Amino acid sequence: MKFIDEAKISVKAGDGGKGCVSFRREKYVPKGGPDGGNGGKGGNVILIADGRLTSLLDFQYRREFKAERGEHGMGSLCSGKDGLDLKIKVPVGTVVKDFDTGDTLADLTGDGQEYLCCKAGRGGKGNAHFATSTHQTPRFAQPGEPGEEKTLKLELKLLADVGIIGFPNAGKSTLISHISAAKPKIADYPFTTLAPHLGIVKFGDFGGFVVADIPGLIEGAHEGRGLGIKFLKHIERTRIFIHVLDLSPITGRDPKEDFEVVNRELKAFNPELAERPQVVAINKVDITEAEDKARELLKFFKGLGIKVFAISAATGKGLDALVKHVGSEVERLKTVQHDQLS
Repeated sequence: MKFIDEAKISVKAGDGGKGCVSFRREKYVPKGGPDGGNGGKGGNVILIADGRLTSLLDFQYRREFKAERGEHGMGSLCSGKDGLDLKIKVPVGTVVKDFDTGDTLADLTGDGQEYLCCKAGRGGKGNAHFATSTHQTPRFAQPGEPGEEKTLKLELKLLADVGIIGFPNAGKSTLISHISAAKPKIADYPFTTLAPHLGIVKFGDFGGFVVADIPGLIEGAHEGRGLGIKFLKHIERTRIFIHVLDLSPITGRDPKEDFEVVNRELKAFNPELAERPQVVAINKVDITEAEDKARELLKFFKGLGIKVFAISAATGKGLDALVKHVGSEVERLKTVQHDQLS
């Protein structure tokens, strides 16, 4: 399924129904009073986060949403029927913004969470409502109020505990396919991963953590180069990064330089991301020609105080230790966050 993480939609709540001007007319009631009923309330527009959805694809085909209007009031004190609320399902992790101002209106991070984005118009009062002892024949009624309408920008930001980052072809997709049930497309050319992939990694006796494979970052990503900003936003919610470095001598890349470049891009996009905990995974250590380089990098990152693991995403070497450490860190960070909120 095509991955769509941005959409522009127009939404309008239902208008309220008109109040009715009517007078009682019966054969043996020569002077019947006003009996105009009230108009019905329109329907609200409500966004609901649904954990079963993974993309904003549906909004590429339908961009306008309008709730039911309230029915008009009628004679014999009959009120109009209220319009039904319109409930629009969006993926968990959807950020709702005002398209015109850019203001964030809601951040739907929990399954079933709701946001009332457009309030319905109230129904108008019929003339029976305005009858008094001194004004017994009111010949007017209220019109219904219009429902709110807005143009919204929907942005999907994935909800993952762990983000796998690194240059294209570093082995991120292979890593997530081995530690979870995710099955991303894997090939030997840049930007094979054109969409983030989520996987659940089993950890401990009862739980696990969610990991996201973020498409490769390159220098200038924060300015839109490569896949750039399109996917950088998906790592804003993660608690910890696994930074995958390619050790293969075939690429001719310098893992130290790649590490610095990616971290500069994180900082340029959002300075807070550069301060987030990172674990370095030196990948492709199963290549014989890379053994000396692996020892050098292990020593280098340990000297920086950064937790580092030598792994082979293809063969599974070192992955158990990596998962155990990352899982423990996720649980620790969740506990710290819970304590801060309580």
